[in-house]
Amino acid sequence: MRALVAALLGATILASGAGGAAGMATVAGDAGRLALPTYSQAYAPTTVDERGAWMEADEDERRLRESPSVIRDPALNAYVRGVLCRTVGDDRCRSVRIYIERVPAFNASMAPNGTMIVWSGLLLRVRNEAELGAILGHEFGHFELRHSVLGFRNRRSGTDLMAWASILIRNSGDIQYAAIGQIYAFDRAQEREADMIGFRYLARSCYPGSAAADVWDHIMGESDATALGRRGRAQHKYVAGFFASHPTELARATYLRAASLGIAEAKSVVVDTHQAAMAAWLPIFLNDQIKLNDFGGSEYILANLAAGSGWTTPLLYARGELYRERGNPRDLVSAAQFYQEAIGRGDAPVEAYRGLGLALLRNQQAAEGQAALATYLRLKPAAPDAALIATLVSQ
Repeated sequence: MRALVAALLGATILASGAGGAAGMATVAGDAGRLALPTYSQAYAPTTVDERGAWMEADEDERRLRESPSVIRDPALNAYVRGVLCRTVGDDRCRSVRIYIERVPAFNASMAPNGTMIVWSGLLLRVRNEAELGAILGHEFGHFELRHSVLGFRNRRSGTDLMAWASILIRNSGDIQYAAIGQIYAFDRAQEREADMIGFRYLARSCYPGSAAADVWDHIMGESDATALGRRGRAQHKYVAGFFASHPTELARATYLRAASLGIAEAKSVVVDTHQAAMAAWLPIFLNDQIKLNDFGGSEYILANLAAGSGWTTPLLYARGELYRERGNPRDLVSAAQFYQEAIGRGDAPVEAYRGLGLALLRNQQAAEGQAALATYLRLKPAAPDAALIATLVSQ
């Protein structure tokens, strides 16, 4: 095992040598294997390809600054930046400008000029700071190793857009994503390098190195759940498919897990602030996910989040919405139960009464459904759908 880990960790040391302070691992030799390349913060493009990549990235960032899809909440942005800085270190973190976009898919990307994009679907899916740090560290690894510049002639800018979103290709067949994937793709060696230098960041940080493998386990689980939900087959072999140039999810989970088991970590328990940082946005991101019409994947995400925090009120309400949207008779029974449990907590959104009422009405429980809808109108008389709901109550 030690020999395997040494080979994996050694794969990312640049020809120019490695530097940095000793890591936080506690066994002899771990610090050397976890050493990072010497970092130069104020890097300036020199070649034609580099200047072209920087110019295009700068233009993309100017457009991004004005995009209505960017979430500008100072608290959420400060949280994401804090996780990045704790993962890669303050010196590296200063090179990055983070933009959070409201896009319900699992993705993060980084351009060669230091622009990092994090999609809201990623923040929804990770369960803690360490998992988020693993993804952000992987993206920063591409940036530090200049992968986007090395292949600029074959793609327009340096992002890892489809590496994290490959699940969408296999399960949705979206042509637009497929076209983008041909442009933004690192080769297998670069992905492995980014995986392993990202692991080094994580292992040297306050977070457990095992979180890197956990991320890929979740991706595989969601991928299977989506396929099964659409009456497909679980992808037990986890073949690369469209991303033949990338390591498979199973391969990545395997070598990252081996790396985490091959070092000894003695770290203080970190107070995880992920749930608190997500509290205001969780209902919004869950609603965006449910609108994707991916029952299997959405149910997996909800259960995965509940495994860490329990079935909280926002998760119960979202589960009720998910089951009501699918609308099979047995789903409506389950949806009503989820709404009722959320309401029983005492902190459910008013909309839980609307969902409950609609589920009961569709399940031919007219009196109970109308009573729930009447409660909704009483609690929220100025609701945008008040007139429509009133007609259902009066029938």
